[in-house]
Amino acid sequence: MPVSTLAIGTAMTDAGFMTNEHTTRHEGLVTSLSWIPSEAIEGAQRLAFDSGITHYDPPPPSEDLDLEALRIADRFRFANELRAFVEVDAAGRVADCGYEGGGLMGSTTVRVAGLHHKFEAVQLPDLQREPEIGDGWVRFVQTTGGRTGLPAPRRVRRRPFIQWQAPLVWTTLSLTVHVDGRTECALTGASRFPRHWVYDRNGSLSHKSGLTDFKDWYRLSFGRHTPWGDQDSEALVTAVETALERSLSARVMGGGRKVKIEKFHAGATLAKQGEKGTEVFLVLDGVIRVEHDGERLAEYGPGALLGERAHLEEGARTSTLEAVTACRVAVVDAEQLERSDLQELSEGHRREDQARY
Repeated sequence: MPVSTLAIGTAMTDAGFMTNEHTTRHEGLVTSLSWIPSEAIEGAQRLAFDSGITHYDPPPPSEDLDLEALRIADRFRFANELRAFVEVDAAGRVADCGYEGGGLMGSTTVRVAGLHHKFEAVQLPDLQREPEIGDGWVRFVQTTGGRTGLPAPRRVRRRPFIQWQAPLVWTTLSLTVHVDGRTECALTGASRFPRHWVYDRNGSLSHKSGLTDFKDWYRLSFGRHTPWGDQDSEALVTAVETALERSLSARVMGGGRKVKIEKFHAGATLAKQGEKGTEVFLVLDGVIRVEHDGERLAEYGPGALLGERAHLEEGARTSTLEAVTACRVAVVDAEQLERSDLQELSEGHRREDQARY
């Protein structure tokens, strides 16, 4: 694994780095975990998953991330673990810094006629940019990924016109370590498939990719259209839903009742301020914007549950919901959920007494 380091100081170490005798070491960590939710695949490609030949992934934990345990259990497709350190001298200057950690590819288990075989994914070299040093901080950027474990046919323009090669997957993470030990992280780029979740240094879920686009990924994520060529795809990142929303989501999708799934194109209106309505909306994929009287209040991604206030107040919708991207949404009648849960959800959704959907 390539390691990039930089040293500034007054003495030479055995490794050839310039450093001071007395330094303070600060370490940072951000991890992305990439997995396949059941709603992320459409069309004929679902057959292999729905028939049990291969599998979707259950949602990873939101706390206490244990990469090794999840890898053994075949719970994710790949992970990007960006670890980095900064050593600071007594004057508060950066004396040394470098990368630690890297990518970890998972596997794909295929089951046919009672037999099963595990296809190992192919990891490409980690891409680690030279650390960027600013005024009191160092920024690290790392891309990891590779080729998914199960080969897939796709059309090409040259003979033999069909190529058995899976598309590439990746994430690009940014980690900024300050000389006082503070850290900041971001998901700055990612393949359009699968779902990417980001965890902080404590192993807690902090952000999610807001959109999966299987068709775009399956068709284009090869060669120059990847970070190992000359392109990265900007990641559309959303905040993490609350614990209550996660609990309600599990009840909506796993409660044994039939759930209506609707698709909306970018720019479509899911619900309009002033209209009557009793449904609540669970965002499965994509990003939805909330507006009130033309003012943009917030944007929400997968896992968010919206639309409870019209039901609680027995009146019209108080805001408009608009699809920022193409979206898939589960629609359920609010009567199927506990009123006390919806009231708690509504309190968390209020923004400084502004009316919100």
